[in-house]
Amino acid sequence: MSSEDTAYSPDTSPKRRDWADINHDDKGQYGVGPGLKDPNDPIQNSERANENHQEKAANAVGAGPSIRRPSNNSPKYEHFEHLDDARSPEPENYHLANAPTTQTDNALAGSTKTQEELKHHSALSSIRTKLGLEAEPPILDGHHVHNHLTWSSVRVILREPFAEFFGVFIMILFGNGSVAQVLLSAGEATAPGKDGFGQYQSISWGWGLGVMLGIYVAGDSGGFLNPAVTFCFCLFRKLPWKRFPIYFVAQVLGGFVGSGVVYANYINAVNQVEGHGIRTVPPSKTATAGIFCTYPQAFLTKASQFFSEFIASTILMFVIFALKDDSNPGAMGKTGAGMLFPLALFFLIFGLGACFGWETGYAINLARDFGPRLMSYILGYGHEVWSAGGYYFWIPMVAPFLGCTFGAFLYDFFIYTGPESPVNTPWLGLKDLVTQPWRSKRKQKKYEV
Repeated sequence: MSSEDTAYSPDTSPKRRDWADINHDDKGQYGVGPGLKDPNDPIQNSERANENHQEKAANAVGAGPSIRRPSNNSPKYEHFEHLDDARSPEPENYHLANAPTTQTDNALAGSTKTQEELKHHSALSSIRTKLGLEAEPPILDGHHVHNHLTWSSVRVILREPFAEFFGVFIMILFGNGSVAQVLLSAGEATAPGKDGFGQYQSISWGWGLGVMLGIYVAGDSGGFLNPAVTFCFCLFRKLPWKRFPIYFVAQVLGGFVGSGVVYANYINAVNQVEGHGIRTVPPSKTATAGIFCTYPQAFLTKASQFFSEFIASTILMFVIFALKDDSNPGAMGKTGAGMLFPLALFFLIFGLGACFGWETGYAINLARDFGPRLMSYILGYGHEVWSAGGYYFWIPMVAPFLGCTFGAFLYDFFIYTGPESPVNTPWLGLKDLVTQPWRSKRKQKKYEV
């Protein structure tokens, strides 16, 4: 992805550190998260701005660890592009080897503190790389990292997982909060209309707002908020697989903690509806377990339960890829949805709730369902949170992965032409899957000889 040089004033327009300026081949976009900023932003893609920024950083005296200078042939990618480690290997002493230039070295030679900062920075970068993250965190120029503070170091290492955690956290607060208000206030005569504070559509609004605001919160990590969506970006858009586990854990924990906050806020209302210390799950008439996670309608067969989640997940991923397709003019312009993506997701989630939400509750997200379900189990709802609906709990865990993968495949197979998708390679990507292990073995034998 390239763009023409644009005017840029470093005094008035902040630019993110070029943590993605790593030598790699030019085969299209790598790992563009659903919640990332506008890929056509002149600040993010300006060649001239990049050169000015690098020159300024290299000549600064006492500015701490330097930013790696890309070669003249290295393409500039948008904010927080990701590469597979196999495509862009880094030497073990990468950050120390790319310390300030000779001019800066001479000025810093007598500064023990600066050398310690360089070593500390290298250690943090090494840890981030092992976790599958970019060596450099997404931090604006002018924002100090505060290397001497322990918590600041932790925040640098886990910046993106923290973003995913709080993105899901906010999503659950609004989503589960809307369910709690509608369910617990049903029949409340003091409400306008004397029939509770909200109807089913209020829940669709709550989840739509929660997803939109969660994406804004998790912009630095890509705004995935859903393990199945993260999985599809790894499979179809070259997001490094090493990043999937830590994002997965952060997303599930975000759902777990967020549901706990919702319960703490509504605990007295739950006691009023069910009775003090009584906690039940559907189909009980006073059940409040539905505040936390999804439960199917009693008349659904197992196949219908699965299909309901599968089709909603397929639609979710198909539309996300459409909105993120820079080559799709139907997605609000030549750069996809761009800055309107969170708003577009609001309408997508609202529509899924309004059209496909009744039968199973449209979980379409393992983190949204399993994390809160585990919290409800801990809070005293009992073993029934797992056994209800004929042990329905596994369907919101499995169906989103299969549905999202199918939706992503459909979009790439029929519409998308980008080179990073395995669908646009020989045998729909199966050739590399079959031949790569044999190639690796041949290379290994060659080196052994």
